[in-house]
Amino acid sequence: MFLDFFYLLRKREFAVSLDEWLMLLDALDKGLAKSSLTGFYYLCRSILIKTEADYDKFDAVFAEYFKDVHTPEDLPEEFWNWLNDDVHVKDINDKNMLDDFLMELDDLLKTFRERIEEQKEKHDGGNYWIGTGGTSTMGHSGYHERGIRVGGTSRHKSAVQVAGERNFKDFRQDTILDIRQFQMAFRKLRQYSSRVEGAKTELDIDQTIDATCDNGGLLKLVFDKPRKNTIKLLVLFDSDGSMLPYSRLCNRLFQAVSKSSHFKDLKVYYFHNCIYDHLYLNPNCRNGDWIDTKWVLSNLDSEYKVIFVGDASMAQHELYAKGGNAIIGLYNDELGIDWLKKFKRRYKKQVWLNPILKSQWNTTYGWRSLKAIAEVFPMFELTLDGLESAIKKLLVK
Repeated sequence: MFLDFFYLLRKREFAVSLDEWLMLLDALDKGLAKSSLTGFYYLCRSILIKTEADYDKFDAVFAEYFKDVHTPEDLPEEFWNWLNDDVHVKDINDKNMLDDFLMELDDLLKTFRERIEEQKEKHDGGNYWIGTGGTSTMGHSGYHERGIRVGGTSRHKSAVQVAGERNFKDFRQDTILDIRQFQMAFRKLRQYSSRVEGAKTELDIDQTIDATCDNGGLLKLVFDKPRKNTIKLLVLFDSDGSMLPYSRLCNRLFQAVSKSSHFKDLKVYYFHNCIYDHLYLNPNCRNGDWIDTKWVLSNLDSEYKVIFVGDASMAQHELYAKGGNAIIGLYNDELGIDWLKKFKRRYKKQVWLNPILKSQWNTTYGWRSLKAIAEVFPMFELTLDGLESAIKKLLVK
């Protein structure tokens, strides 16, 4: 049963064992899938998939294998007209709303084709015809949890639809931007660290692997002198306003930076849209809870690596006009773009991480300001690949 699906999972590099597959078949025999493809989807995922990081890969494989379980494409035009007309929704409290039987998928498709031949008019709120707002196994905007949706918006999505939506893309290990992956990226900055004079007491993983391979597979430990943290990092977060949709992502980045032990010194400040006379001490950007930007430029030496985090999207006057500061009551004599260029001149290494996808940089609100800032600082997406590229940029001597 579904043996081809098992082989497809193995082909797509899922470590599905025979014991797990037999457990799935036993669960099917016990009726735990409830004669439903949707039930089968959830049953497979609960038994065969060991980590949420693989949910998206599983969805892709499931949708690939069951992609042909669709509503027939040759549904007559009048059916689409009926289904696209006003929907009359049946009372959900109707006790007779559900069919008193459950169909296997093949039977359901056969019945669907029969209904196409029989039906001669639009139907709403019923439990037999292809219609809307009812409890039939065919149609849309109804309440039956098993069946074929035709048009409209799903209330109870089918398994293939659920899988096709790819709701777990952000859980994949190769794309997720979680705290640990941020930390792993920042760890590469250790290449700037120097070795401490003294005994070799720190295990060198890479050299140990190479030496063990050269030693015919017999473990050979290689030690090196420990590193001394010499990295000084200044991180400047754009906060509030247009950055609110990205607050969770930026918080992960902040947590990763704060928990990192690879820096000799770490300074974190905040700004709103653009940098002016002050940098804020917390993301609320409250007046008075700040530090003078001139003090930062004067007291943090040029060896600091600088990372700006922001969407760089703002009105042009915020960059190019006196008094362009968007915070009421604050007036800037120096242009925002000039403040940014001061950081460019002061620090040897700086990058800008932008949470907006690069494909949207030329179309998003404030794209002219974004483009201008990208001409001052090397700009990268705030994605895993973008962060890796930004770190590499900071590593270039």
